[in-house]
Amino acid sequence: MVFDGIIISFVIALFRKGNLRGLSDLKLKAGWIFPLLLIIQFVVYYFQNDFQFLARFSGAIFMAVYILGMFFLFLNRQYKGFNIILIGVFLNFLVMMLNGGRMPVSAEAAAILDQNFIQALKDGLYAKHALLDSSTHLGMLGDIIPLTDPYPRTQVISIGDVVMNIGIFLFIQCLMVEMPKNKEVQDINMSAEGGGL
Repeated sequence: MVFDGIIISFVIALFRKGNLRGLSDLKLKAGWIFPLLLIIQFVVYYFQNDFQFLARFSGAIFMAVYILGMFFLFLNRQYKGFNIILIGVFLNFLVMMLNGGRMPVSAEAAAILDQNFIQALKDGLYAKHALLDSSTHLGMLGDIIPLTDPYPRTQVISIGDVVMNIGIFLFIQCLMVEMPKNKEVQDINMSAEGGGL
């Protein structure tokens, strides 16, 4: 869902005549953390069933990923939308922490997905997810929101995902629309000042 939010926000920013000029003013603290976390998640996801170590400690690994991610967002909270993203990440972290490091998934909501997915959840084949049941803590924060037609990609998301995407939207609009406009104004002012000398 996060990648969907990035793409949708990017397209809307382009319609608003935005551009990537704001990247030149983007100075992220500890920027290496974000790509590192993506790599770790992909490694665990794709190799969890091949290596017993990953399967055994996948929950703890994902918790560490979330903690580092929240630390990164906190360090860069001066950027518009980052505080909202942080809240969304925390909501997902909280429900996963209370449920053994796995995101609970509602079987009712997941009925829109391939039935093999639900069976895989029951068999414990997804390192990051588990089937929501009566023993689940704070199940309302799990993946309980089904997305289907007319949404282009069928999936099940959480309240935390929704909050994160609101923050992502605000950040990308700021990065691609507001920051370039501010930079243009600064350039015009500098040119005017230079011309007056």
